[in-house]
Amino acid sequence: MSELQYEKISAKNLPQEEPFAPGHRACQGCGEVLALRMVMKAVGHQAIAVSATGCMEVCTSTFPTSSWRTPWFHVAFENAAAVASGVDSGYKALRRKGKTSQGRFPILAIAGDGGTADIGMQALSGALERWQDFIYVCLDNEAYMNTGIQRSSSTPFGAMTTTSPPGKLSKGQATWKKNMPAIAAAHGVPYVATASPAYYLDLMNKVRKAAATEGPAYLHIYAPCPTGWRMKPELAIESARLAVQSRVFPLYEVINGQYILNRKVDKPKPLTEYLKPQGRFRHLDAQTLADIEARVNAEYEKIVRLAGADKKPAKAEDKPAE
Repeated sequence: MSELQYEKISAKNLPQEEPFAPGHRACQGCGEVLALRMVMKAVGHQAIAVSATGCMEVCTSTFPTSSWRTPWFHVAFENAAAVASGVDSGYKALRRKGKTSQGRFPILAIAGDGGTADIGMQALSGALERWQDFIYVCLDNEAYMNTGIQRSSSTPFGAMTTTSPPGKLSKGQATWKKNMPAIAAAHGVPYVATASPAYYLDLMNKVRKAAATEGPAYLHIYAPCPTGWRMKPELAIESARLAVQSRVFPLYEVINGQYILNRKVDKPKPLTEYLKPQGRFRHLDAQTLADIEARVNAEYEKIVRLAGADKKPAKAEDKPAE
């Protein structure tokens, strides 16, 4: 594809506007709400946001207050992509009929991992297949946190949740995390990317690229949840950084089917450095940890091969958020 034309964000020209206002009711140390603020700073006030039921809907819209300084509305758990499709189709119809002169602007569908990988999968797949012109943002905190920390198909293997408790016959979550970026990319859409709030410039520039893309774009953003992960609130960003450094959450893009590894991790941090601060993994034995680490490395090497990064020198890492 031709190079996307967008205004690149650097540490020297960070957007000053705040389409997402302070005063929300997110938990202390919430990495999800921090990532959402970065997303909204990158798209600006011209965006329209469609938000599925979840933590980011509940904590930002408790009547009579709202943290949204852009057009925003709450939709059902399962249909953020469908409603965003309606916004896109509606504005296209208005332009065809000459009833509006407004050009393209960012339309966002925002949901958590439950509203994306589980209950919202059908609506998302249909919207991607129809080539709707919008950005889908999955804020992945790896469980249904808003309703009591229940497992989702995005919950990592071995993690403890209220519906995947460890015991004599169980090690916690019994299945491996669903690979939603790969599923989105399999639809042949023009832009898919993973991002982390610990690498804020990478995240915000991926949002800008998604906004510049004509057609559907999918962003999968790592969103630490101190409450659900049983860790100290001040460790959210450190956890986000360790997820990348331990290869648990690789940062990459898929542009028209071409994988691009944004940060190659040749010498990963031990997996235990990432898992140890999180109480949801404290029950795992040494053999299980070794099995998980082997799986993490195998999945990471698949991305390396798809990107051809095994034949390229590593790039300098993005400056992490302080």
